[in-house]
Amino acid sequence: MLFYWFSPLDLKGLSLITQTTIRMAIQACFLIILLSVLCVDSKYIAYNTTSSVVPGKINVHLVPHTHDDVGWLKTIDQYYVGSNNSIQGACVQNVLDSLVPALLADKNRKFIYVEQAFFQRWWRDQSPEVQIIVKKLVSSGQLELINGGMCMHDEATTHYIDMIDQTTLGHRFIKEEFNVTPRIGWQIDPFGHSAVQAYLFGAEVGFDSIFFARIDYQDRAKRKDEKSLEVVWRGSKSLGSSAQIFAGAFPKNYEPPSDNFYFEVDDESPIVQDNINLFDYNVPDRVNDFVSAALSQANITRTNHIMWTMGTDFKYQYARTWFRQMDKFIHYVNQDGRVNALYSTPSIYTDAKYAAKESWPLKTDDYFPYADEVNAYWTGFFTSRPAIKGYVRTMSGYYLAARQLEFFKGRSKAGPNTDSLADALAVAQHHDAVSGTEKQHVADDYAKRLSIGYKEAEKVVGASLSCIAESKSKTGCANTTIKFQQCPLLNISYCPGSEVDLSNGKGLVVVVYNSLGWKRENVIRIPVINENVNVKDSVGREIESQLLPLLDTPRGIRNYHSMAYVGSSPNVTPKYWLAFSASVPPLGFSTYIISSATSSTKRAAAVSRQKVYNTEVTQNDSIEIGPGNLKLIYSGKEGKLTQYINGRSSVKVSVEQLYSYYAGYDGSKDSQASGAYIFRPNGTYPINSEGQVAFTVLRGPLLDEIHQRISSWIYQITRVYKGKEHAEVEFIVGPIPIDDGIGKEVVTKITTTLKNNKTFYTDSNGRDFIERIRDYRRDWDLQVNQPVAGNYYPINLGIYMKDDSSEFSILVDRSVGGSSIADGQFELMLHRRLLRDDSRGVGEALNETVCILDACTGLTIVGKYYLRIDPLTEGAKWRRSYGQEIYSPFLLAFTEQDGNNWTNAHVTTFSAMDSSYVLPDNVAIITLQELDDGKVLIRLAHLYEIGEDKDMSITASVQLKKVFPYKKINKVTETSLSANQERAAMERKRLIWKVEGSSGEEPKVARGRPVDPVTLVVELAPMEIRTFLVDF
Repeated sequence: MLFYWFSPLDLKGLSLITQTTIRMAIQACFLIILLSVLCVDSKYIAYNTTSSVVPGKINVHLVPHTHDDVGWLKTIDQYYVGSNNSIQGACVQNVLDSLVPALLADKNRKFIYVEQAFFQRWWRDQSPEVQIIVKKLVSSGQLELINGGMCMHDEATTHYIDMIDQTTLGHRFIKEEFNVTPRIGWQIDPFGHSAVQAYLFGAEVGFDSIFFARIDYQDRAKRKDEKSLEVVWRGSKSLGSSAQIFAGAFPKNYEPPSDNFYFEVDDESPIVQDNINLFDYNVPDRVNDFVSAALSQANITRTNHIMWTMGTDFKYQYARTWFRQMDKFIHYVNQDGRVNALYSTPSIYTDAKYAAKESWPLKTDDYFPYADEVNAYWTGFFTSRPAIKGYVRTMSGYYLAARQLEFFKGRSKAGPNTDSLADALAVAQHHDAVSGTEKQHVADDYAKRLSIGYKEAEKVVGASLSCIAESKSKTGCANTTIKFQQCPLLNISYCPGSEVDLSNGKGLVVVVYNSLGWKRENVIRIPVINENVNVKDSVGREIESQLLPLLDTPRGIRNYHSMAYVGSSPNVTPKYWLAFSASVPPLGFSTYIISSATSSTKRAAAVSRQKVYNTEVTQNDSIEIGPGNLKLIYSGKEGKLTQYINGRSSVKVSVEQLYSYYAGYDGSKDSQASGAYIFRPNGTYPINSEGQVAFTVLRGPLLDEIHQRISSWIYQITRVYKGKEHAEVEFIVGPIPIDDGIGKEVVTKITTTLKNNKTFYTDSNGRDFIERIRDYRRDWDLQVNQPVAGNYYPINLGIYMKDDSSEFSILVDRSVGGSSIADGQFELMLHRRLLRDDSRGVGEALNETVCILDACTGLTIVGKYYLRIDPLTEGAKWRRSYGQEIYSPFLLAFTEQDGNNWTNAHVTTFSAMDSSYVLPDNVAIITLQELDDGKVLIRLAHLYEIGEDKDMSITASVQLKKVFPYKKINKVTETSLSANQERAAMERKRLIWKVEGSSGEEPKVARGRPVDPVTLVVELAPMEIRTFLVDF
């Protein structure tokens, strides 16, 4: 019916015959035209893709990419091989397999790849011939490996040491295999962006720029209006312009500019149909679409260069479908001539931006919190899956210690070694892993990998401690016979290594390892089954110790969860915790012997005095706990904390602590529910005890404890130690009840009388502290629509506030979300259990359970936070020093001895450092690791910011000769943070970006001087991290 392809003609007034004749003539003419078209010979079109940057035109940099989550809806293995496609049709093998021939087909085509956890798997699967081809593609710049870490790590819930480690794993592989150092940061999917990311994982790893997608929708709108999506970002006030980086936020997301430019096999975007022998020829229309989108983006971008991210999640599984269309666009758009299109990479784009000599707006602080629309603040994931967050943090500190011990003994390539734990931790930093935004079966997979990695690292630790203990020299060891046990489930009071019967004359040997560079003294608590025991140090001195009864709630947690995680019930149930104070040298261990007390024992473990209080009985007296300078005062009538008193510092502050929950919004009105990503509260409700409140106080010479049953599903233990001036709060939260059909987000609130005027400070990835002001953003006028969720920030180390006289600080043992919603008050979100998905892709409610056989209950969380109040300006020392001790707790190893010959036959005290030397109080060793080539990687970190503390915010010095007194140092080479290039070479290549409004002369930034090869002294300025490769 060819006639109906034409618009209707007005033939009124003509005769029927005339009308028919005209219609027939039109049809005949059309048939002649159609036949002439169909008879044209088909010709091969050679697409011209050779374009490069053209001055004076808008240059559209087409950046082909895929974003391959290292676990999210499917596990990392499932994503790689392409299994479990009922969840998501994604196969990374297909992406990389199809990419190579697609690039070989045209030397002008380019592609960037990011996730090394996938790329390295694929690389190991390739033949030598394919590897040679890929190396040529990388060398020519067609295939660019950017970002370069094992994953695209999260920036809210990760610790900076973990971020360094996972980046280093990827960067060193790329350097070793391809002799390439990545130039570009590509953090396109994490849910907000941290200051530490900008300066440590931008400038300090040698990147020239960093690009990302997720910034607050209000911020993005303002930046588009001001053409300030691209900035110079100075993330560190201490390192200033010396660690700045060019940073670009995309106009919308990390995908093509509109729905018209997706070209996977099954995508719906119109292709460029340029065969005139076929119907639907559309070249002019598609060129117009392209030019229109380019002009639109150019209007919000400075300079004549714009970037199009041509790809998205798991695209290019059939790469040719994308490249065929981009070939055509480049060919026809450039023939059109209105704009210039070219294959590009972020490196080419960055160089073009730099060559423009533009001055850029200055950005400081960070991009938290992130909301993608009204009522949609991505601040729930700061706490989501608190168990996996705690597990990652525990394994991180263990990995740091395990690498040290691996170095002391000597690394074994054949194993056991720490590689498996390294890989598991690296993958766990992914922005859908530790963030808690993955499906449940994927979270289980991450935990399984960490457990497997721990088991192998545990062998390394045990073998190294045995090696050192059985060697009278510090230079080596023979085969060992000691079998040490460790206790990864000590947090639930389960430690088979310490639960041995000592009544038969045996002794329990406890080796306590300190991974910090300074001597430390802390109280150790381990479960024991005997009551009449004493503790001796390595020279036989009796050590003051204390027994605390294992009460019903902790015992119930132990019995249930040991069955859940170990698969069997414990053989014995300890009656007590044994507490004693251990003093341990830097990078070393001390040994303690626990045995049955005898009639000659002078200092048997003191049994804690126990008293149970019941608030139903009228009690007007206050209850004081704390055997040292710090006293906590509780109301006897209500059982609530009322005062914090430090006798040494004369701090006396009224304090109140309570629990409440936010009801998770169910999305019934506008479909936006609270979920794994998003925190959207629907009212707050106090959590109170039903009826009377009973609490138990335990007192002793080393510590006091107060046990409180807050509700049927919340239990709390507060500890005050004799030698410490902070309170340790252990919380047991769960299972969160949901039988009322309401999801709950549980918080603890600590209220003081401080007048902080809406201002508080949270850490950035455990490093710098950033000022926060309630209901305020530095970069735009905030429209407040979520007064709670919109003021939440990620906390990895701590949060503090101050007024004219005091500082109130809280430190945490894992990532949590928190804020100061009211002056003088902090709140921390400890646990979440929700019943709705929040429509951000995971497709699952955040409803975690623990199952034994077929019986499942809601997840219970056991965790800790620590609080302290200091005179103004005196809080930083505790936050920094004790923050390191939380991250790197004592590592405990247990074995048994027969008789009393342990101390005579073994090394009982060890330090890898010179016996007369400790690191300065403001410096930490954050990496000490033997590499496969025999070199040793060491990183030293200054712990303080400029101006943070009058005594500690100064340049510090570390004597490497005293750190390694038993080895001869042949050479020390300073490198970039990720140890993939020499520092001096990196600095020579650094691009110096112009800042809007700057005179050109930036203030001089303090940095440590180059290391003298003779003295081998390392200087560190505030917040500086220096990385070295050491040859012995």
